[in-house]
Amino acid sequence: MRIGELAEQAGVTPRTIRYYESLGLLEPSEREGTGFRYYTEAELARLQKINALKELGLSLEEISSVLPLYLEDPTGLTGKRKVLEVLQTHLQETDEKIEALTQFRWELQANIARIQQCIDERSGNS
Repeated sequence: MRIGELAEQAGVTPRTIRYYESLGLLEPSEREGTGFRYYTEAELARLQKINALKELGLSLEEISSVLPLYLEDPTGLTGKRKVLEVLQTHLQETDEKIEALTQFRWELQANIARIQQCIDERSGNS
């Protein structure tokens, strides 16, 4: 199939496919002398895997490290273990951000209260 057909079946644009090719995530199975790219069901499956990994929250860089694991291990377990590791790292980073934001929120509340008290004291003395 040509790039437009692949894009339609995968629910992406031809531009996305070209971008993935530039990153090494995908490549046509065959290229004609005229420059047309041809793809097989294998490339469609690979593109669907890329989309599924994106939906899980993996970056394209992370996907590029995970994708070969799915191809090397027909059971998919190696890839799934790596995805689990990446997602656990995301969770840890998210927890750290939440903690930092909670601290920042507490500091904002304290500053607001302090400034409000200052305003109230000066308003009461007028």
